[in-house]
Amino acid sequence: MDKSSALEYINQMFPNEASLSGVEPLMQKIQSEIRRVDASILAAVRQQSNSGTKAKEDLASATHAVQELMHKIREIKTKAEQSETMVQEICRDIKKLDCAKKHITTTITALHRLTMLVSAVEQLQIMASKRQYKEAAAQLEAVNQLCNHFEAYRDVPKISELREKFKNIKKILKSHVFSDFSSLGTGKETEETNLLQQLTDACLVVDALEPSVREELVRNFCSKELTSYRQIFEGAELAKLDKTERRYAWIKRRLRTNEDVWKIFPSAWHVDYLLCIQFCKMTRSQLVDILNNLKEKPDVATLLMALQRTLEFEEELAEKFSGGTASTRNTEFGSDEETGEGESNKKIVSDIRKKYEKKLALQHGGDELDKDKQKDLTVPGAGFNFRGIISSCFETHLAVYVELEEKTLMEHLEKLVQEETWETEEGSQTNILSSSMQVFLIIRRSLKRCSALTKNQTLFNLFGVFQRILKAYATKLYARLPKGGAGIVAAATGTDGQIKTSDRDERMICYIINTAEYCHKTSGELAENVSKIIDPSFVDKVDVSEVQDEFFQVITKALVTLVHGLETKFDAEMIAMTRVPWATIESVGDQSEYVNGISSILGSSIPVLGSLLSPTYYQFFLDKLAASLGPRLYHNIFKCKQISETGAQQMLLDTQAVKTILMEIPALGKQTAVAASYSKFVGREMSKAEALLKVILSPIDSVGNTYRALLPEGTPAEFQRILDLKGLKKADQQGILDDFNKHNSAIRHPSVAPSVVIPSAPISAPAAPSTSTTATSSVIAAPASNNTSTSVVMTSREDVLARAAALGRGAATTGFKRFLALTEAAKDRKDGPFRKLFSP
Repeated sequence: MDKSSALEYINQMFPNEASLSGVEPLMQKIQSEIRRVDASILAAVRQQSNSGTKAKEDLASATHAVQELMHKIREIKTKAEQSETMVQEICRDIKKLDCAKKHITTTITALHRLTMLVSAVEQLQIMASKRQYKEAAAQLEAVNQLCNHFEAYRDVPKISELREKFKNIKKILKSHVFSDFSSLGTGKETEETNLLQQLTDACLVVDALEPSVREELVRNFCSKELTSYRQIFEGAELAKLDKTERRYAWIKRRLRTNEDVWKIFPSAWHVDYLLCIQFCKMTRSQLVDILNNLKEKPDVATLLMALQRTLEFEEELAEKFSGGTASTRNTEFGSDEETGEGESNKKIVSDIRKKYEKKLALQHGGDELDKDKQKDLTVPGAGFNFRGIISSCFETHLAVYVELEEKTLMEHLEKLVQEETWETEEGSQTNILSSSMQVFLIIRRSLKRCSALTKNQTLFNLFGVFQRILKAYATKLYARLPKGGAGIVAAATGTDGQIKTSDRDERMICYIINTAEYCHKTSGELAENVSKIIDPSFVDKVDVSEVQDEFFQVITKALVTLVHGLETKFDAEMIAMTRVPWATIESVGDQSEYVNGISSILGSSIPVLGSLLSPTYYQFFLDKLAASLGPRLYHNIFKCKQISETGAQQMLLDTQAVKTILMEIPALGKQTAVAASYSKFVGREMSKAEALLKVILSPIDSVGNTYRALLPEGTPAEFQRILDLKGLKKADQQGILDDFNKHNSAIRHPSVAPSVVIPSAPISAPAAPSTSTTATSSVIAAPASNNTSTSVVMTSREDVLARAAALGRGAATTGFKRFLALTEAAKDRKDGPFRKLFSP
């Protein structure tokens, strides 16, 4: 503790004079603690001193023990070296005797095997001269084994002489075997009864020789068998496409008639399999020449018949030489095992083959193994595929088939469209035209026919035909839609572009929409099916997006046609609206007759459309209808003559009634699942007409500000027309127009004073808050130098919006609510028929 800490500790222990009486006891306690610590330190020092002495004694003892251990190890090592020397002296003579015995044994064995080799070669030479093939096959194996033993002594003259003699004997055997096999197929096998048995034994010799001998023999045999085939079918008479089936009949007959004779070949040789491969390659080459030398397009029927027979033949070969063939071969070979001779032959052949191939692998290394792998590919099921080996040559010549299919499909399509009633069958649940299902039915049949023939380029070309057929069908559907009036008469009467639709036309349009939707979906499924069937190299090219776009355009055009048809039906009601004497209406009553007419038209059409259209396209149709009727009402108001205040209120009521009718259309069509956004969409489309009527209802002194607030996109021409509708004379209009143009130029030129313009959404009636917010957001900031005028405009605009909102509340549906709304609006006005009710 430092000095300051010690003082603090003492002051803490003795804070006052009375506590000083405890100093003596504290001192005694501290001295006692000092004595106890000194005693502990002394004991620790003594213990440490004793521990150091004991550690030195232990270290000295361990060092002495290690020295004694090293001495004993040196003694043991010395004794071991003495023992080893003694053992070597004892066994020295025994080792010499053991080496001598091994050398003598090796020499005796070598001389004995040399004697056997000489004897075996002489016997083999005798067997070869006498054509004793069965015995020679076994002797060949023995000589091969003996030659393997003397492989290290090949430089010895005697051994070299024997090996050369053995090589010559194998050549003699090969020539004898080939000579005997040359008589096969000449008829001698029926005259000489033992010839087949002799050839069977010769096969054992061939198996004992090099594998190249067997391959050469089989190749020569197959070439000899196919010589007559080449001569027959290269002639002018049979070298024709319509004679293709006779080619396959020839090889089948050959395989069937020679089946018993060819049993002389071991089943492992697969002679019939290799013969069929060479036959297919030769046939393909000849058919390619025939197809290329045709002077004109081949007959489709003949071409398809040849292709069909070729595919059937390839399928038969694939089945014959697949797993089933292996079991057949095993069964046939098993019958040979029933006799002792057959079992012996099998053992000899397998042993000779395995051991000789092992010797070749040791001599020639990996090169021979690669050859064996390539050779194994000629074994059934090991990689060779008969499917397409011949038929693929037809692929480039099938364009005539695709053209015929396209012509046939087009004829069917024309017939189906001509026979189409454009009505669905009674009781049908699909509401689609029967011709569409028939079109896809004939397409599927065509796809099935083609996929049975080829799955490559021709199938892809046919898929392109399917696309053209479907596009043609989409064009037929498009052409069936009702068209608008055209020509001089239509232009003179003002009906050009108008589409008149009957109830039957509306149903037909719905059927076309559903049919196009069905075709849009089914064409995608068709592409998926083709992708599963066609060759993988063409899968990425299979695409029907263009076809689906065609049908989607038909759907869009049909829906727009429906809307235009209803618009045409509304023409009479729109004309009736303009003929109403809006300037002389004395009181606001129920909705006008033209509104009832619109409701009647929709009431007769909508339920049918709702029952036939799917929810998605019904929603699209409703959106288009609302987008058409709202602006049309807006422009139709300008076509009216003078509109009084009461007339404007009545028209506002009618507009709200039309809006309500549009809102109820989903329920009228029995499709209540229509998106909620539809209601907002209707309100937005109808709001412009409502805003126009609110401008007409506004006082003369604020009509300009109201127009700019509620219809910020309006034009001066429209504003002047509004003044005409209000009944103002030209002289009275001039001052208002000048004021409007003055304010309009100050507000609507962002290039003069750049500022951020907030686009205003269409005003939704009748809620006042939303109207005020919308109108306020449409105001464009003026330059800083015009702050005072801007605030005046803002104040007057808010006042105008408040009045317009009050007027908008007059569009209630029931009579009592309408009366309350109109009286509420009258409170905000200084004059008018309803203001008298609230005058003091």
